[in-house]
Amino acid sequence: MRLEEFDYDLPPELIAQTPVEPRDASRLLVLHREGDYLEHRHFYDLPDYLHEGDVLVLNETRVLPARLWGRRAGTGARIEVLLLTRRDRDTWEALVRPGRRVPVGTEIIFGQGELKARATATSGGGERVLQFSYQEGPFEALLDRLGEMPLPPYIKAKPQDPGRYQTVYARVEGSAAAPTAGLHFTPRLLEQLRGQGVQIVYLLLHVGLGTFRPVKVENIEEHHMHAEYYEVTPEAAAAINAARARGGRIVAVGTTVVRTLETVATEGGLIQPGSGWTDIFIYPGYRFKAVDCLITNFHLPKSTLIMLVSAFAGREKILAAYRTAVAEGYRFFSFGDAMLIL
Repeated sequence: MRLEEFDYDLPPELIAQTPVEPRDASRLLVLHREGDYLEHRHFYDLPDYLHEGDVLVLNETRVLPARLWGRRAGTGARIEVLLLTRRDRDTWEALVRPGRRVPVGTEIIFGQGELKARATATSGGGERVLQFSYQEGPFEALLDRLGEMPLPPYIKAKPQDPGRYQTVYARVEGSAAAPTAGLHFTPRLLEQLRGQGVQIVYLLLHVGLGTFRPVKVENIEEHHMHAEYYEVTPEAAAAINAARARGGRIVAVGTTVVRTLETVATEGGLIQPGSGWTDIFIYPGYRFKAVDCLITNFHLPKSTLIMLVSAFAGREKILAAYRTAVAEGYRFFSFGDAMLIL
């Protein structure tokens, strides 16, 4: 399939710059695959569509303050570092800008010198492997003090509350970006769903470069995803499998949950517990094994994420829904509105 088949026109003013308050007041476009029709609701209406026995699967990853501003030792040139994947305690894969200023062997200094990094290698996609050093730790405390939330480049202003770029159930630090479909949930909404018999299950996928790296090849089948770390506990796998055996639906919150479940599912749809790295790339023609419904945000044109939702609902249906969302003034991307695909 060609990259241009996943393009659409989006007026810049529809790119959400700030989140709505409260979280669940965002709009919700409901796409019914059977019957092929749309409904315009709000996220707080979600309980109208989920039933007793369904399982809502959430990604409990937490975003790190993973963007660091440093200077090159010797020249003082300004360097931007975005931490992506932790290799060991003090070694990270990272994006650096501008990359030409950071050949292997370069030392980068952060703050007043209390944190330093040396580029020790390049990885497959042109990222750098950085070895950090510091006199006083832990590293996480330095990162909290020197780093900042790595908001996407289309968000021009920092939110007044950095916590709005975390889900209310975020627990395990390690992501370079938020699993944004989950940003709409409030504790009250989750309790309401539990109260009506919807089971809530958590898994983990640390969002890295694989989710937001642009597709640069015209034939999308030639695109390769960057691997991201996941964990599915035996308890989570057992809960999902039991629900499916009872006839309940598996409702994935976000593309990260979809990618994790589809990675660990057998051909028969059985979820297997485990941890590891996934570079699964889902695009039209893929046969889903584990996911029945999907809650997701509106995604960038030509992105792997719009390819995934197109695989789930059909490319023409998704693009038609996006055209409707544009016409109706929905808010797009990370701080924007949501879509429920049934």
